[in-house]
Amino acid sequence: MERYSIIEEKNPREIVLLRGRGCTWRRCRFCDYHLDFCADEQANYLLNQKELAKVTGLYHKLEVINSGSFSDLDQKTMDLIQKVCVSKGIREIHFECHWNDRQGIKALRASFSALNVLVKVKIGVETFDALFRESYLDKGITASDPAQIATDFDECCLLFGLPGQSRETMERDIVTGLTHFERICINIMVENGRPIKPDPAVIEIFLKELYPKYMGNSRVDILLENTDFGVGGEPCA
Repeated sequence: MERYSIIEEKNPREIVLLRGRGCTWRRCRFCDYHLDFCADEQANYLLNQKELAKVTGLYHKLEVINSGSFSDLDQKTMDLIQKVCVSKGIREIHFECHWNDRQGIKALRASFSALNVLVKVKIGVETFDALFRESYLDKGITASDPAQIATDFDECCLLFGLPGQSRETMERDIVTGLTHFERICINIMVENGRPIKPDPAVIEIFLKELYPKYMGNSRVDILLENTDFGVGGEPCA
């Protein structure tokens, strides 16, 4: 599994895929990322230490993902991330967070602000159709108002290529995301061991009708494969 990469297009930054104790929700019917976890905090720290040592500060921006929320990382790893930010001149850091863990965001921002590092937090919304999101995807977001969801977050992820989606619903999600968030990241569904499978017809609609329209938008990242940022691969490696 690749755990360090450099993103050179659209908001250039370094990115690390760290390992924690795993997503505490683990009920999303489309996601198996939570399999990349370990209950041994010391083992996680040693792995994370190795990857964080690769950070150079090239763009003064760092994205930290860990197949869950930032709160799923051990404290030693969080302390090391702060040390890396200071030593490598990182001025902006991006984390991911599940809706259920949002209460920790305020303290996260404050701790990095004390180091003059700006925190950006991304949430996996997948879609703003609350009924579809919760009855079909089982995402675990209790709010239905996009503005309310965006209150604690700066960026969001959307998931396209699902059965039941259309050009209209996907574009509605894109417009809603850009209205309420600074940036959006569109992920195309890739088959895994979970019950929900990608719909090739929906993916084709996105590629033909929406991808050309938004691929050049500086606020929109598009991952046609879940490894397009240069990290990921087989779980638990």
